[in-house]
Amino acid sequence: MRDGQAAVIAFLADPAAYGGAPVERIDTHASIVFLAGQRAYKLKRAVRYDYLDFSTPERRRACCEAEVRLNRRTAPALYRGVLPVARHVDGSLTLGGGGTPVDWVVAMNRFPQEAVFDRLAVAGRLDPDLMPPLAASIAAFHATAAPRPDHGGRAGMAWVIEGNAAGFAEFGNGCLDRSAAARAIDDARGELDRRAALLERRRAAGLVRQCHGDLHLRNIVLLDGRPTLFDAIEFNDEIACIDVLYDLAFLLMDLWRRRLPRHANAVWNRYLAETTDFGGVALLPLFLSCRAAVRAKTSATAARLQPEKDTRHSELQDLAREYLAMAQALLHPPDASLIAVGGFSGSGKSTLAQALAPSVGAVPGAVLLRSDEIRKRLLGVPMLEPLGAEGYAPEVSRRVYALLAERAAAIIREGHSVVVDAVHAREEDRRAIEEVAARLSRTFVGFWLEAPESVLIARAEPRRNDPSDADAAVIRAQRAQGTGEIGGWLRVDASAPPSDVLRHALALVSHRS
Repeated sequence: MRDGQAAVIAFLADPAAYGGAPVERIDTHASIVFLAGQRAYKLKRAVRYDYLDFSTPERRRACCEAEVRLNRRTAPALYRGVLPVARHVDGSLTLGGGGTPVDWVVAMNRFPQEAVFDRLAVAGRLDPDLMPPLAASIAAFHATAAPRPDHGGRAGMAWVIEGNAAGFAEFGNGCLDRSAAARAIDDARGELDRRAALLERRRAAGLVRQCHGDLHLRNIVLLDGRPTLFDAIEFNDEIACIDVLYDLAFLLMDLWRRRLPRHANAVWNRYLAETTDFGGVALLPLFLSCRAAVRAKTSATAARLQPEKDTRHSELQDLAREYLAMAQALLHPPDASLIAVGGFSGSGKSTLAQALAPSVGAVPGAVLLRSDEIRKRLLGVPMLEPLGAEGYAPEVSRRVYALLAERAAAIIREGHSVVVDAVHAREEDRRAIEEVAARLSRTFVGFWLEAPESVLIARAEPRRNDPSDADAAVIRAQRAQGTGEIGGWLRVDASAPPSDVLRHALALVSHRS
């Protein structure tokens, strides 16, 4: 500690500084947070690392101001401002009062720690229904974040990979297997070379932005019922000014490691639905792997700082090994495949498609393409606004199915699996999606869901907050038009409970793969 921070810390830890309110303290390697009453005060430690410099009061003030400015983009209700810790002529300290400033804190409104997403995940209470609104909020944030073409691209990812290599060499000894670490770095370098042109195109297109930079579950809180991002990186533009999908990849990797594939897939697919950023899916293995490798490096580093006999030392070493194995595996995804789920409205297509997607293909599961969503976007209509009959005219439907096939082909070509959710009642529509897989020499599985008309109507009629406009009249019209020969599509009894339908479908996928 330098610049008299010991006295500042003692002052901020004293209930007298807050009118007698009890104080809770949260320590990290770079800051200390003091919780008192309805407020939280974050003091940056007087430290300097290769990626962070808080070594002087001037630097800490500038970083406090940057933290408030950047985090008000996503959490304006949390960040109150920057306050001085001031010394009076008698040597006493005050928070935000007169006197000579000797340090600075970020003042925040306090929130319950139990509402932070990593706590919810550990407790088994992270609601999957929170994932779509979380993804939508991230997409909206990325859309308005400032472009930073001076960062990112090939050089930005090379900086990450070489930083991981240096960290493994310095801190991995005795913790990480050297050959495994070397393979992970070599594989990442190879993937970087393969994707360099795409990274540069995205940088030139404005997809490198002033992002969050540290987007994992510990930096998301449920605030007033809404997922809220906080604690974005303010101290290093190399970490924060990145490709938007690299920003998202941290959250996807964190969810997947916590054995929450359904959550990860829901975030991934809602983000893609909001942004239509399908051109970047080929980068996901590299981005996810680099995020896991960074965690392997930081976990190994943290283990070195713990006494060897401390249980935390061995826990961190195990965590570092887990992340390293994950980093390596993520660079070798399974072959892409194409699954189509068809059936009349109310048959449970969307339920089955959403349930299948996390189990298909590379992390974080298949890209889900839904005809109802594509139709609404094609016509420029909000997702929950009903379409008139003109929205379902034959020429519109032909465009929708053509776009489904085109988008599925583009995604599979880049190595990622796809699940298509559409009625597929016409033979030509089923044939078109099958041909996508055939042209690309990929495994195809088509499901045709069947259920009595009464079941279809009973499911569709009460549906709310869904892009589908189907009702009893639509279902009767679909059935009246017929389907022709279903061909090689696998017929599934959709009148069974969804869990049984999923179990049956997964068994069929496994058999076909």
